[in-house]
Amino acid sequence: MMIYNAIEGLVQYAFDRGLIDESERIYSRNRLLDVLQEDGFEAAEPLDALLPELLRILTDHAVQKGLCANTTERRDIFDTRLMNCVTPRPAEVNRRFAALYARSPQEATDWFYRFSGDVNYIRRDRIARDRRWKVESDYGEIDITINLSKPEKDPRDIAAAGNAVSVAYPACQLCVENCGYAGRIGHPARANHRMIPLDIAGEQWFLQYSPYVYYNEHCIALNSRHVPMKIDRKAFERLFDFVTVFPHYFIGSNADLPIVGGSILSHDHFQGGRYEFAMAKAPVEYEFKVAGFEDVACGIVKWPLSVIRLRGADRARLADLAAHILAEWRSYTDESATILAETDGVPHNTITPIARRRGADYEIDLCLRNNLTTPEHPLGVYHPHAERHHIKKENIGLIEVMGLAVLPARLQKELALLEEYIAEGREIASDETIAKHAQWASRFASDLRGQPKEVIRAALEREVGKVFLDVLEDAGVFKRNADGKAAFLRFIETL
Repeated sequence: MMIYNAIEGLVQYAFDRGLIDESERIYSRNRLLDVLQEDGFEAAEPLDALLPELLRILTDHAVQKGLCANTTERRDIFDTRLMNCVTPRPAEVNRRFAALYARSPQEATDWFYRFSGDVNYIRRDRIARDRRWKVESDYGEIDITINLSKPEKDPRDIAAAGNAVSVAYPACQLCVENCGYAGRIGHPARANHRMIPLDIAGEQWFLQYSPYVYYNEHCIALNSRHVPMKIDRKAFERLFDFVTVFPHYFIGSNADLPIVGGSILSHDHFQGGRYEFAMAKAPVEYEFKVAGFEDVACGIVKWPLSVIRLRGADRARLADLAAHILAEWRSYTDESATILAETDGVPHNTITPIARRRGADYEIDLCLRNNLTTPEHPLGVYHPHAERHHIKKENIGLIEVMGLAVLPARLQKELALLEEYIAEGREIASDETIAKHAQWASRFASDLRGQPKEVIRAALEREVGKVFLDVLEDAGVFKRNADGKAAFLRFIETL
């Protein structure tokens, strides 16, 4: 009987969350019975359990019946099929969103964000595992997160992926074809995934949320066409269009070159949400004017990366000036500052832009990026330098640019081990898991020996934050010293 209790529990959950109405109870139950290949049903009381537990019980039953292999990815695919039985179809989702938007853009996104979690597209139980903290700095309060929400790969799934026939549908994980897609080994289950159609700058785009939610209401706006990312005037227009439609959200784009792109460059998309990062709060430390654009407020932002901020009421003027700055930066070379526009015809300069509203005004931050590599820095001159790789080796993309470190899951185990070794005064270099941290930890470990674990943990979190700030300064094309500031002003003069 437990399987029937769990089915009724899931149907009751869907009704309570407004995913189905009273008239759809029997229909939803029958869809679940079909997926579970159950021919009959006996009346049962709904099991009172949280959604992950209901799905676990139902998926365990499917595994026992041989309907689902007991691996992480196969279980995800199967429990997503179960959720799709109680998830409204796209047309109904679009109608609800449009009706709420007519009352308030914020009311519409509030509902859609909650909906994305209710249908388990955003797996809240996994997101809750992520470790998060904040670190005070000269640039404001920096956000740090260790990403634990992505499940580890099961060796059986890895083997299956290696033997699988290559499939090019959907073309990538950002394509609109992911809406309702069952998933396969190597491509996440998306049967319960819904998107909201948008008209952005005269083109069809879609709004969805990131399933990993690195910050509040972490959304993605994606082009309906699978076309490469490109930063140009049209991109600035789209950003301003988005914050016109959703004035309570910011929106930004990764850069359009490898290394500094930090994202899926093959599909044009933006990331936004309802969160104010440290960069958005950072003040302008040097104001300037650009001839012909005296109506636009311009300034250099006090930030470890090199950021120009534009603000004004006329979005078209801001887009024009942003395009002018981009064109100048694309072709800008200053060898004394190790900035080359290109080598052997390969371009290096681009921009990471972030737009937001400030009352009636529009504001856009233009972060200057360069992906030059050298023998000394083969992964990038403006990439995390080798001495920081024990903490952060991955590309610095849009989210990091704004002041949120997304750190690899391995650090959770490594930091826990470091806490033990530091508390007990043990030799850190003796353990291969944490030996990479030994030189870094030697700067502060002796002062923490014998301290309570919570004190050591807080100290480690502060020190990790300092490394991330160094990483951001590595990524700054104009350094935060006298020579770097003078070089930045030389570029400003070209505008």
